[in-house]
Amino acid sequence: MGFFENRYQKICPDFTTDVQERAALRVNTLKIDEPALVKRLQAKKVTLEKIPYVQHGYYSEAKFSLGATPEYLQGLYYLQGAASQVVAELLDPQPGDHVLDMAAAPGSKTTHMAQLLQNTGTIIALDTNTQRLAALRNNCERLLVRNVVMLKKDARFVKDAGLTFDKILLDAPCSGNFCSEEGWLLKRQISDIKANARVQRELLKAAYSVLKPGGTFVYSTCSLEPEEDELVVDWILERHDDLELVDIKLPVGDAGVTAWDGKPLNPSLSKTRRFWPHKTQTEGFFVAKMKKKDV
Repeated sequence: MGFFENRYQKICPDFTTDVQERAALRVNTLKIDEPALVKRLQAKKVTLEKIPYVQHGYYSEAKFSLGATPEYLQGLYYLQGAASQVVAELLDPQPGDHVLDMAAAPGSKTTHMAQLLQNTGTIIALDTNTQRLAALRNNCERLLVRNVVMLKKDARFVKDAGLTFDKILLDAPCSGNFCSEEGWLLKRQISDIKANARVQRELLKAAYSVLKPGGTFVYSTCSLEPEEDELVVDWILERHDDLELVDIKLPVGDAGVTAWDGKPLNPSLSKTRRFWPHKTQTEGFFVAKMKKKDV
């Protein structure tokens, strides 16, 4: 057993890489109601099963590419994993909210938030990569999203814009996980993980600086590494007494770790959620929800 498998078993004793990740899609209710799309796809012999813990998500199986149907090209649905669909719903943007998406492209969570907002309010979507921003623009157009302002900007310097936000989403750049890349377990080194964690801490610091009192902040990664998950959240909590974790109540996922490598962490990290692929049939995932006290 390799380095990463050994460390995962310290957190999750029954961990295994024998995983069958289930493909999923999200119905885009900005363009079609859910029963109508289900009927259209079932007529094409697509097998759909409602994901019980998200609003508009379905596990999907087909004998053809679901990324090449007329319905997909028309923006009636978006191909998005079940764990990924959790994030925008946890942030729970309300019509009229001013929202920041700190690492937005190519737009799965941006367009999901726009759907939840029913195209009201404003989403400021940041990314540093021109090609990825072009993909975000294309996805917004295809899905009939109209409330997103896209900026090419490093989110670590978002304070420069002079704006503050009711809700902030940071789906952070991370190391990924063994479900998302062939040979991942042999390619990654702990030095890569620590380098990512340094950037993540800078992004968390920036998010805090522009979050309004009483505002909500969701941090997520598709990483299973404590250094990129609980340890960076612990780092920001240590520095800000007015920031507190909100308990994530989902029927899937395990509680976050509250100690690592012999070091105790903030006990409230048990309110975060880890998606272990062998348990959830999703990619590996971590999510934390925080609230800034209204002082």
